[in-house]
Amino acid sequence: MNSKRFGLIGGVLGHSFSPQIHALLGDYEYKLYELKREEIGDFFKNSGLDGFNVTIPYKQDVIPFCAEISDRARRIGSVNTVVRRADGSFFGDNTDYFGFSTLLGETDGKGKAIILGSGGSSKTVKTVLEDRGYSPVVVISRSGEDNYTNLARHYDAKLIVNTTPVGMYPHNGEAPIKLDKFRSCMLVIDLIYNPSKTALVLEAEKLGIEARGGLLMLAAQGKMASEIFLDTTIDDKRSYEVRDALERTMKNIILIGMPGSGKSTIGRALAERCSREFVDTDELFREKYGIGAGEMIEKEGVAAFRRAETALLGEVCKRSGIVIATGGGVVTIDENYDLMHQNGTIVFVDRDVTELCTYGRPLSAKHGVEKLYNERIGRYNSWCDFKFRVHGIEETASDIFEKIV
Repeated sequence: MNSKRFGLIGGVLGHSFSPQIHALLGDYEYKLYELKREEIGDFFKNSGLDGFNVTIPYKQDVIPFCAEISDRARRIGSVNTVVRRADGSFFGDNTDYFGFSTLLGETDGKGKAIILGSGGSSKTVKTVLEDRGYSPVVVISRSGEDNYTNLARHYDAKLIVNTTPVGMYPHNGEAPIKLDKFRSCMLVIDLIYNPSKTALVLEAEKLGIEARGGLLMLAAQGKMASEIFLDTTIDDKRSYEVRDALERTMKNIILIGMPGSGKSTIGRALAERCSREFVDTDELFREKYGIGAGEMIEKEGVAAFRRAETALLGEVCKRSGIVIATGGGVVTIDENYDLMHQNGTIVFVDRDVTELCTYGRPLSAKHGVEKLYNERIGRYNSWCDFKFRVHGIEETASDIFEKIV
């Protein structure tokens, strides 16, 4: 293992993916350090680290402690990567520009772009967009000349970038704006990476607008920071490889399918195989409400059950990296689509109708399992990312593992 020591400083770091990113990039120590503002100076003097990244809210606060900063850090006005030099002094740099440039990709840079939010990330995004040729680049803030009350003047925007925390975990489902009036928009970028798909990204996809979350930017920033730390060069393709590895780790695997199709038993076997926590929403439903799904349907009706099920699903699907077995009828409620797709890979577990068990399942027994299957099959197919035919519990779990994990 490399003897050098690195880390990340910031205010609240509980949900940071930086240790995982740097573990994928290099063989060195990388730890999280939550600091108060008044502790920053002491950290520079006494941490003993060879370098560290800086995140919210200290990207400007660290500048006075750096003997020198890079031109790009000076131009953006913030430092997010610090390295100790041979003489013990500190050099400050910024990898945000490279990170956002990677996320932006090879766009044509023509037309108006609007940036939601005026914080530190907004400055980086504005610099990159102007360098790429977007014009005008308009910053939307809560109280500036261009704000959320006069968005109509910018409905001709070709690109929209969200730099605000609106929609970030645990406030999943919130969005800073609605997109339906932006009929010229070709691309939506949300710098948020948890959840994988914010409400803004999901709305863009429904409207046929290309949309990207912020995970690639995070991976690219990490790649460049690792280069600075180790004074080396890392192939740019590693940013995409790290992004893909993180996404596989953080995304839930969510099983949908008919009642009696084996979602719970397959889910348990899959969770054990990939060392993930398993959640059965039917079991969780009983724990939370003190009544089983079938009992609530019989006592309070299907509508009451569906409302309670959706509320439960909303909480479960905010989480990351778990295996979830859902109730057979989750696909009948439109709202559940976004709840599951915000942070999940959706797997349709398809079993032959003649093999579906109806015991303890009032809707299957009442309406007939074949009729119910025919009513839902279109949604199962359109909601899923992958479809697997059941041919044994362990065998199907193995198939899912090999394909997705």
